[in-house]
Amino acid sequence: MPEKARRPTKRAQHLRTNATEHERLLWLELRKRRFNGFKFSRQIPIGPFICDFVCRRQMLVIELDGGQHSANVEKDMARTRFIEAAGYRVIRFWNHELKENLDGALQAIGTAIEACPPPGPLPAGEGGL
Repeated sequence: MPEKARRPTKRAQHLRTNATEHERLLWLELRKRRFNGFKFSRQIPIGPFICDFVCRRQMLVIELDGGQHSANVEKDMARTRFIEAAGYRVIRFWNHELKENLDGALQAIGTAIEACPPPGPLPAGEGGL
C-alpha cells in the first residue's frame, strides 16, 4: 500500500494512543457497547478527516473541540459539511462542556442516536447467524 494511503490510519493510531483527557473521559462511557448497546469507534478517518468518535451503524460522528477550535470555525464548518455529505450526522461538544456536564453530553448523544433513522437490513451474509 502506498505511504500516502496509510497516513490517515497512522495518524488515527497516534491520536488513539495520545488521547486527550476529554477524549478518554468520553471513551470510558462509549467503549465496549456501554452506551445503550451501540458500538462506537474512536479516531476514525472519514475522507481526509479523522473523527473523534463514530457510531457507524447510526451514521453519527461526535467531535470534541478544545480552545484551538474557536480560531478555526471556518475549517470546522468545512469539515462538518464534508462529513455530513458522506452521510453522517455530526454533533460537537466543547471540552469544558463535556467536563462540566458529562451527563448532559451523554443525554445529547442519546437524543442524536434516537433521531438517526433506523438502519436498513444488513446485506446478505453480514451480521446474520
